[in-house]
Amino acid sequence: VGGLVTSKSAGLAVPDWPTTFGYNMFLYPWSKMVGGILYEHSHRLVASAVGLLTLIMALVLWFYEPRRWLRWLGAGALGFVILQGVIGGLRVVLVEGMLAILHACLAQAFFALAVSLALFTSTEWRDQVQALDRADAGRIRRLSALTTGLIYLQAVLGAVVRHTGGGIEAHVLIALLVAFHVFLLAARVLKAKPQVEKLVQPAIFLCALMVLQLALGIGSYLGKFAPSGGAPAPVVVVLLTTSHVVVGALMLVVSLVLTLRSYR
Repeated sequence: VGGLVTSKSAGLAVPDWPTTFGYNMFLYPWSKMVGGILYEHSHRLVASAVGLLTLIMALVLWFYEPRRWLRWLGAGALGFVILQGVIGGLRVVLVEGMLAILHACLAQAFFALAVSLALFTSTEWRDQVQALDRADAGRIRRLSALTTGLIYLQAVLGAVVRHTGGGIEAHVLIALLVAFHVFLLAARVLKAKPQVEKLVQPAIFLCALMVLQLALGIGSYLGKFAPSGGAPAPVVVVLLTTSHVVVGALMLVVSLVLTLRSYR
């Protein structure tokens, strides 16, 4: 939904915060949610739901999770989501473009943290792990961590491109570097002895996402920078650019899960 807000240029459709045109955010009439207001106000409501779920998760972890480090990680997630909400609000109040970029980057990081918490609390994390050859294990850990870092860097550059229109050359260069590392990582996982299904699955999925992301990236580039006569229809541009953000976020968390599993 946040990606849609940016794609529709609706980030300032609601000029006040934490109220919405003077209304309590949760009491704003549905009949008035039209045009850009629909996207921006829906984003606030979804963000509030995420915040509420994070609060519940943090409380459940604090009172029922025996692992102390995981309790504190849940508390950190709650602080993170509060910070994200405040930055999103300040972006509206201060009309500051840099805060929009920071908001987008922190969203990706929070998503990664939420997925990590899901993995850490899963039955899988407690189950018996399968041992890899020591050399293979070391290579996969290093390569997967580097790939995850590159994907996050690419997300940051993507936020800069979306909000400023600049930095496209760096974004394309890192995209090629990410693609190389994703396919190299998949090859390394598939060659490992013995093969570990919990690593093979995300590696193959990551490759599929990479192919899709490259196609969406080309479409988004044409939609944003092609001459008006050769650009896709506006609705197609919105679909392409928003999907590009979504698939990028999925690539980040799939690569992160592969990394965490390889260290586990």
